[in-house]
Amino acid sequence: MATANGTATAKTLASTDRLVTVTLDPNTITSINPDEVHEWRIAIYDLLEDNSFRPARVAAVGPFALHMSIVGNAIVLDVRHPETFQPIAAHYLSLTPFRRLIRDYFRIRDAYYEAIRSAQPFQIETVDMARRGIHNEAAELLRTRLDNKIIIDLNTARRLFTLICAVQPYASRIDESKSELPSVLFVCSMNSVRSPIAAAIARKAFPGRIIARSVGVNGGKADQFVHEVMEEVGVDMSVHTPHILDELVANRFDLVICLSDDAPEAVARKGLEAGAIEAWTVADPSLVEGNREVVLSAYRTLRDTLDKRVRARLEPLVSGGSQIH
Repeated sequence: MATANGTATAKTLASTDRLVTVTLDPNTITSINPDEVHEWRIAIYDLLEDNSFRPARVAAVGPFALHMSIVGNAIVLDVRHPETFQPIAAHYLSLTPFRRLIRDYFRIRDAYYEAIRSAQPFQIETVDMARRGIHNEAAELLRTRLDNKIIIDLNTARRLFTLICAVQPYASRIDESKSELPSVLFVCSMNSVRSPIAAAIARKAFPGRIIARSVGVNGGKADQFVHEVMEEVGVDMSVHTPHILDELVANRFDLVICLSDDAPEAVARKGLEAGAIEAWTVADPSLVEGNREVVLSAYRTLRDTLDKRVRARLEPLVSGGSQIH
């Protein structure tokens, strides 16, 4: 009996050492090409399907969420609680040691696809062996570089490397501290609905012309209805991770827009420098009661309302006009 209980406990503990959520920072990993976004999704799906993952040197018990962004020449692996998105550990992984392997990955991948279309079986097998070799070499290097930071097995390292390859070529390397692009911050209660929708609309409306961020006064959870209604207009919100004001690194924005009643006071306490701070009154669709279609209708109304208002408000800002409204 003791042995059986011990085995069950071990299995339970092992099941917590895994990722259940992977999200991407829409400010630094950007693409409007549906094929590229599809490649990200496949890589994320494969990683979540089978992985062994836990941060080293922390007491937190999984499962875990991983939020990925790119800062300069590094991939940021930001480990968080999957429900509250509270930070657990973050590590910067330099891309420099992986440059050759990333180039080889794409070269072999393209050769493999070409071989599938026209080559003989032995040629396909030869290319596939080379592909597996690249993956194994990269996985071992990844585990070495993450030693004493994140504990992963070889299979997880292979899948994580595939995801890094998928997102790395399309990353924006804007240094926000030096960028001359106008910046806007949207703030709501939990960074789950109103502010992330507004920021996503801003990025879609003015790609490469504005830095748009969103935060909450308090921590929230990802909202599936947000994913659905934004998917309808071609915006992938599955990459969104809720953030709070206290996590902000930047302290100055050209424009701060408060979208909830508690946001203005929180912004004032934070002491942000802003060219202008505005408070918009917009309904919170997460408070709407009713069947699924009634709730979805409320989310679509918010989306469409913000789309018109954000575009109208930010157009003069991105065109070089004053942020004063």
